[in-house]
Amino acid sequence: MRILYHFWLSPLSRKLRVVLNEKGLDCTLKVEKWWERRAEFLALNPTGEVPVLIEPDGTVLADAAAIAEFLDETYREKLLIGLNPLDRAETRRLVGWFDGKMSREVTEPILNERLMKRLLGGGGPDSNVLRAAKANLGVHLDYITFLAERRRWLAGDHFSVADISAAAHLSTLDYLGDVPWDEHEPAKDWYARIKSRPSFRPLLTDHLPGTPPPSHYADLDF
Repeated sequence: MRILYHFWLSPLSRKLRVVLNEKGLDCTLKVEKWWERRAEFLALNPTGEVPVLIEPDGTVLADAAAIAEFLDETYREKLLIGLNPLDRAETRRLVGWFDGKMSREVTEPILNERLMKRLLGGGGPDSNVLRAAKANLGVHLDYITFLAERRRWLAGDHFSVADISAAAHLSTLDYLGDVPWDEHEPAKDWYARIKSRPSFRPLLTDHLPGTPPPSHYADLDF
């Protein structure tokens, strides 16, 4: 049995759920509240971070980028990190952009202020942090628009982990109601294509206890 330790609104967990679905790999999901730092989970991943994947043979894999690479190299019927060296380089560059730069500038601060503070009893959200993160979000949506207007998919002609990474972050932010879609129509159209993929739809059924998504969240047509 394949097991993925995840958290509902962790974009890196969401990314791997889509990768697994795209590859048709069955997986049991186990919610991990990583901030509790359970000894059993730390034994699997000393960083205490999700996601963690346990393969059917018992192999334990940590770090979203490493897991995605492993899955693409092991289950090659559908490649998601490019068909040639140039495609792979561009895909990895964009994955680094979204899972690194966008995460630091947008996803992490908004998630921390809107959700984690409440879960950890850290007080109300800091409006200055949210204001800066939302301004940064506009920059990233502009970049997605730039790519979407020039390419079939973000990294080129083929759907890839670059699209999945970007959509995973946006789905987390969209769940919290923080994406100004109407100001970025090309990015909105690209995301609508992602939302319509069977691999992505399970994410749209997620409901974090005590934090319902906005009404448009699961609407494929917004």
